[in-house]
Amino acid sequence: MLDGKKGLIVGIANEMSIAWGCARVCRREGADIAVTHLNEKAKRFVQPLAEEIGAPIFAPLDVRDEQQADNLFSEIADKWGKLDFVLHSIAFAPADDLHGRVVDCSRDGFLAAMDISCHSFARLAKRAEPLMTDGGTLLTVTYMGSERVIDHYGVMGPIKASLESMTRYMAAELGPKGIRCHAISPGPLLTRAASGIAEFQHLMDTATQRAPSKRLVTIDEIGELAAFLVSDRAKSLTGDVVHIDGGYNIMG
Repeated sequence: MLDGKKGLIVGIANEMSIAWGCARVCRREGADIAVTHLNEKAKRFVQPLAEEIGAPIFAPLDVRDEQQADNLFSEIADKWGKLDFVLHSIAFAPADDLHGRVVDCSRDGFLAAMDISCHSFARLAKRAEPLMTDGGTLLTVTYMGSERVIDHYGVMGPIKASLESMTRYMAAELGPKGIRCHAISPGPLLTRAASGIAEFQHLMDTATQRAPSKRLVTIDEIGELAAFLVSDRAKSLTGDVVHIDGGYNIMG
């Protein structure tokens, strides 16, 4: 389905990451995948995964570091000369701000969460745009805490709502160039990022009980969705928040 396509996956932390499920499935479908790691500490967990899928590009990327981002996209341009898709699967909020009330969130904490979790998607898109000469797809990962109040999700709810709005505006702006944008909204999964949310096990238990499917989705199922969205089979789709949660989002 993805033979000949070149993709950048940002956000793999370990083998439980949503980004890893997406990278693995996209590679299985024929895409070449560029993989990033946050820092040297993270590198030892991510490098074996990059090697497993034969990633021809493996580079550091802290999205706050403009020089690292420039270096990454220069390497992509030099090695591939094009880019067909990007997956942005990163989120962060300082623990004190994440675990407290939204009204108590500090200005610095809010700005850090917005910069890393939301605006970084636009920065990646801006760098990817010149390489998507034949069109392409930009994907990010959200959560239904953007749409309704989820206990303990706190400030990430407003941040994810902003990310989804960013996705729609980018879809409108980049659509004439054949570039599509989507936000994938999985149900709760025990990823490294989710482990920072208080009472997350209770959230997963509730989703399992209330979802029509009576189970949680897997990272490979999310990867199957991502592979479809970046393929030519989804050329008429853009600007969507695509839920993949066994139907949990439809329950009252």
